[in-house]
Amino acid sequence: MIFPFIIAQAAATPSGGSTPTLNMLNQVVLFGFIIFIFYFLMIRPQQKRQKEHQRLLKNLKTGDKVITSSGIHGLISNVKEKTIVLKVADNVKIEFDKASITMVEKAAAETPAS
Repeated sequence: MIFPFIIAQAAATPSGGSTPTLNMLNQVVLFGFIIFIFYFLMIRPQQKRQKEHQRLLKNLKTGDKVITSSGIHGLISNVKEKTIVLKVADNVKIEFDKASITMVEKAAAETPAS
């Protein structure tokens, strides 16, 4: 992997009379490289997951089978602006925040494959 090599190069002191500016430039480049790696390995994937979750919440509709973050499975019986009413059993309905929905098991428009 190239990362340990870059750290070793940045930490090594040159044998010649190097100027402090060149050494500082190496450190700035190394710091920029670390920020670049963190962005593509941590920040960008999290932003993609967040956008996907927002799209999932926007497309919720009555009749969808969903799973909440607490693991409750149910059928959406009513969609409001910030909440949903989830039918979990006969005559048992619970109101949840939309943000607590983590997965849609089956959309209402889908027909079961026979």
